[in-house]
Amino acid sequence: MSGRQSALYPGLVMHRRLKPRQHRLAYRVFQMLFDLDELPALDRDFRLFSHNRFNLLGFYDRDHGAGGADLRRWVESQLLSAGIDLTGGKIRVLCHPRILGYAFNPISVYFCHRRGGELAAVLYEVNNTFGERHSYLIAVAPGDGPVIRQRCDKEFHVSPFIGMAATYHFSVTPPGESVAIVIREDDSEGTLLHASFAGKRVELSDRSLLAAFLRHPLLALKVIGGIHWEALKLWRKGIAYHGRPALPARAVTIVSPEGANSWK
Repeated sequence: MSGRQSALYPGLVMHRRLKPRQHRLAYRVFQMLFDLDELPALDRDFRLFSHNRFNLLGFYDRDHGAGGADLRRWVESQLLSAGIDLTGGKIRVLCHPRILGYAFNPISVYFCHRRGGELAAVLYEVNNTFGERHSYLIAVAPGDGPVIRQRCDKEFHVSPFIGMAATYHFSVTPPGESVAIVIREDDSEGTLLHASFAGKRVELSDRSLLAAFLRHPLLALKVIGGIHWEALKLWRKGIAYHGRPALPARAVTIVSPEGANSWK
């Protein structure tokens, strides 16, 4: 064990739509867990990974948050708006890295820890294929775990085949030897969609980074291409199309642990 928080997580993405037509997909992918404080050291220690510059694999702060150069500061500012002060605790984000300069992350999940190590909040950062981004920040209730269960009302347009009158239910096993993110989306008539990612931890090395690339050299194109391909299949099944509404008034929705959305 290297002692690093950052790691690779090869695994499986699954989506299962229940209505009005059943539809299922499953893809092998890999994600990476980045401790934001470790990024300079990862850039220095690995030949095949860089922070904020081109490489085989990379992480750019501007791909996340408000698109600025200091992602940790942005996350901390959102937490402070929600009344949460990490006092220097770890912030870890699970997402796809850039591969040969390109990445698309339908969702990036931030695990925000207090200095003592306890998980204080989870931030779910969602991107759609229109180049828009929105985040849901949900405090972790005391005593939650080992599986974190949270909910919030949908505020941001993602798929043109799903309306806005919906609620997300998250079931999250934070990263350790494995990680699991499960999202159930409900509408007024019950469960509409299940989506999940589950992966097993692999320690970082140039060898493991190269192996991940060779297994998934076109991962970013696979993700964005897969979204459009599955959308085409939904359209052919006659699923109703929903127009794109205006963006939410704020870039981050702050949610109480009980699931009541609010603005700060």
